[in-house]
Amino acid sequence: MEVTSQQLKMILHTIAYKMDSEKEHLSDLDRELGDGDHGITMSLGWRAIKEALADMPENTDCGLLCKTAGMTFLNAVGSSVGPLYATAFMRAGAAVKEKMALSEEDLLSFWTAFVEGIIERGKAAVGDKTMVDVWAPALESLREGYRHGKDVHASFRDAVSAGRAGMIATAEMVSRKGRSSRLGNRSLSHQDPGAVSAYLILSVFADMLESIDSKDGGSE
Repeated sequence: MEVTSQQLKMILHTIAYKMDSEKEHLSDLDRELGDGDHGITMSLGWRAIKEALADMPENTDCGLLCKTAGMTFLNAVGSSVGPLYATAFMRAGAAVKEKMALSEEDLLSFWTAFVEGIIERGKAAVGDKTMVDVWAPALESLREGYRHGKDVHASFRDAVSAGRAGMIATAEMVSRKGRSSRLGNRSLSHQDPGAVSAYLILSVFADMLESIDSKDGGSE
């Protein structure tokens, strides 16, 4: 399958709607560990992306869409999550620079650059109780699926499952990063809100790939 730049824009719009619909839930999770604004932050950032991309011409390539998304998110969001997703989008944009459509291999390149950008900028590791507990295993699963010749949808479904497992596991971790690290053992039994929002982003992306492929008549 291929994902055109216009379809990528549609995917990002759909993620924005998801962040808006889940903002109260994400903020409730954040109140257990932080200042309770994660849902509002993600909703504002993604809404800004949706509005910025809506104004871009139809012949905008995927790389420029990602670059615009990254800079827009950074400008809209003042919290620590801003630079993380800005870096992710900028790296992903460089990986698909000037492409009007993304092949299945391009999708892997996109997500590899996206996740590695988050990990390198945030300096977090699996087990720190952050979004990396979703992104790192999801990317490894995605790479594994591609290596073993699974089709793109099976590969992304497996990645979503790995990400979900990582998200759930954060409830049994002691936070070692950010404001919540001050809580020590009191951070136990609470899912990390950044991990939850990361899972939502990935799961919507995977669902949209299946929807796009279904509408286009399936993979060749």
